[in-house]
Amino acid sequence: NSETFWTTTGMFPQEFIIGFPKCVKISKVAIQCYLVRTLRIERSVSEDPVGFERCIEKDLQHTEGQLQMEEFPLPEFQATYLRFIIKSAFDHFVSVHRVMAEGT
Repeated sequence: NSETFWTTTGMFPQEFIIGFPKCVKISKVAIQCYLVRTLRIERSVSEDPVGFERCIEKDLQHTEGQLQMEEFPLPEFQATYLRFIIKSAFDHFVSVHRVMAEGT
């Protein structure tokens, strides 16, 4: 729902985890967020959300008054859980409006 979003509580790092019903192949992850400076994405292939490994870490560009839209191609990538860690921000609070994962 584009009218809803997740927001941080004001200190960093902040994180959220997305779980899939089973281990899936992901070819691309996209995120729409606001005021995120540094984002890390980790994955787990375990049945429980443990044993995460770092996949991507990127400094995003500041887009005043607009959502940041980032896509991350992930060839040959499998995951049961994705953990998104917002390591730093351009302000005290940030928001995540949409996360999309493409694959099979």
